[in-house]
Amino acid sequence: MGKRVALSWSGGKDSCMAFDLLVKQGYEVACLLTTVPKEIGRTFGHDEKTELIELQSEALSLPLHFVRCSLDRYTETFIEDLAQLKEQFQLEGIAFGDIYLDGHREWGENVADAVGLPALYPLWSKEEDSLQLLQNFIESGYKAVVIRIRLDVLDDTWLGRQLNEDFYVDIQSQTLCPMGEHGEFHTFVYDGPLFTHPIPLTHGEIITSERSKRLDIQPLIN
Repeated sequence: MGKRVALSWSGGKDSCMAFDLLVKQGYEVACLLTTVPKEIGRTFGHDEKTELIELQSEALSLPLHFVRCSLDRYTETFIEDLAQLKEQFQLEGIAFGDIYLDGHREWGENVADAVGLPALYPLWSKEEDSLQLLQNFIESGYKAVVIRIRLDVLDDTWLGRQLNEDFYVDIQSQTLCPMGEHGEFHTFVYDGPLFTHPIPLTHGEIITSERSKRLDIQPLIN
C-alpha cells in the first residue's frame, strides 16, 4: 500500500478524524479534495462556503483542490480530476472518511479504481461503534461546531452546538446515528492538534431548505 494519498475532505469531523488517523499511521496526505457542484456554488457535502474550506487547508498547511462539477456529471468529473491529481502529486492512494455505509464505500472504491488507485477508509467500523467514534473525536482535541441538521430528526437548537461532552450525552437521547452518518447533522472543524492556528468564527442566520436547516457561519476577521 502506498503512503502518499489524497483525502476527500468535507470540512467536518469525519474527514478530520480520517486525516488524523492517516498521519498517525504514517501516511503523507498530499492534498485535500472537496466537491463543489456548479449549480450550488457551495460544498456538496455540507453546503458550506468554499472560503471556509480554504481557511482549513491553510490552517492544516495542505494543498486544496475543488472538484467543480455539475450534478449530472459528479462522478465523471471526480474521476477526471483525480486522474490529474494522481500525476500532479504522485498519489499512491485516496482516502475517505466514511464509516459504515456500504454504498458510499462502493462509490469511493469505484472512482479510485478508475484511476488505478487503492481506496483507504481509516474510520471504517460497524454501525454500533458510532458512539465510541464520537467519543474518540471529542477526546482528540479537535473542535467542531454543528452547522447543518436534517429537519426530520433534529430541531434548530442543535445548530451552533459544540461537539463536547454535553453533546455526547444529549445526542444519545435522539433516534439517530451519533455520528450523523445518514446526514442527520453536519459539522465544521475549526481547530485541533494538526491545525497551525484556530479559525475564528461568527454565527450568522439560520437558513431553511426543504429538508434541512443550515447555520451560516462566517470567518471572524479582525
